[in-house]
Formats: sequence, structure tokens, C-alpha cells
Amino acid sequence: MPGHIRQLDGARNLIAVVGAPGSGKSRLARELCTALNEDAPGAAAIVAMDGFHLDNDTLDARGMRHIKGAPETFDVAGFIDLLQKIRTAGTEIPVPTFDRSIDAVVPGGARIAAGTRFVLVEGNYLLLTRPGWHDLFPLFDLSIRIDVAEAELRRRLLRRWRDLPEAEALRKVEENDLPNGRMLRAESRAADLVVRVEDAPPPG
Repeated sequence: MPGHIRQLDGARNLIAVVGAPGSGKSRLARELCTALNEDAPGAAAIVAMDGFHLDNDTLDARGMRHIKGAPETFDVAGFIDLLQKIRTAGTEIPVPTFDRSIDAVVPGGARIAAGTRFVLVEGNYLLLTRPGWHDLFPLFDLSIRIDVAEAELRRRLLRRWRDLPEAEALRKVEENDLPNGRMLRAESRAADLVVRVEDAPPPG
């Protein structure tokens, strides 16, 4: 898979890494980034869609905290604006990250250097065809989707939320995470490359 990315010949290339919650997007993006940087240090960096979660106060005001992670709980316009800047900028660009331990966005938590050729963009909804989200698709030079069976996703997600009370963990998985995974499967464009369940890395 790094070979497919290295074939991209632009000065700046955006690669979408897409999958359902718990599919292993973050880990795959890190592994690809590491492989690309082994050949040419600084060649690759990561931007995560999670850096555009709406903050909890905003979600509370809109009555949407219980569905955090659904498409409407992200600042998609801000996300698109950042990716457009990344495609064209010749200078270093700060990007937000998300700290799951505090359930909050960290502004400027990472940076894309001026000379970075490959930007791995990871998130659930990068190929979604819904209004707003569909404007992301033209920004990507290559897209990679991780395809994981729902039973395996359920197992992984329950492990992700194991520190929560059992009822709350089940609610998150059955009423939010898995429905979001079904929705993105039904309403997303086809990816250029697909990593099947047997090849998919565990989440991390």
C-alpha cells in the first residue's frame, strides 16, 4: 500500500483513510506514515477528522452530546477549509488534534511542514455523499477504506468503551457507533483501495 502512495507525483498529495468507528483507521494511518517517512524523513504527516469535533458545550447547547461522533457533530466546513489550505500552502500549517482522554480538541496539536508530500487524512466520513461532506471527495488524490465485519467492530468498540458503565458502553456502541458505521457504508463513495477485515489492523 505505501507503494500506491509513492506513485502519486504531486508536490502535495492528500490520501483519505476511511472506515467505521473501531475499524483501525488511526493505526493504519500511523503505519503508513511511518513507512513513508522511513524512505524520506518528513515526507508524510497525518490529519485526523477528530480534530474537528464540535466542543461539548456546543453539543450540549444543541442537545447532541449523546450522538457525538455522528456527521452533524463535526465542523465539516472548518475541516474542508483546512484541507484546502493544506493542498496549496507552501508554509507550515498547524492542525487541530483530538485528545480522547479529556474528550476535547487540542488546537494546533500537530503541524504539517512545508515540505510534506503525503498528508494522510483519517476519519469516518471522508467519502460521505451527504451535503457538506461530499465537498471533501475532490480534495483527495487517493482513498483507502478499511472494511471490517460488524461483529468484529462491535467487539472492538466494546473494548474501546470498557471503562464506562456497561449500560453506557452498550448504548454508545449499539445506538451511535454501529449505526454510524452502517450509514457510512450505505452513503459513501467507493474507495480506490479496500483493506478487507482479515488484513485490517486493530484500532489504536
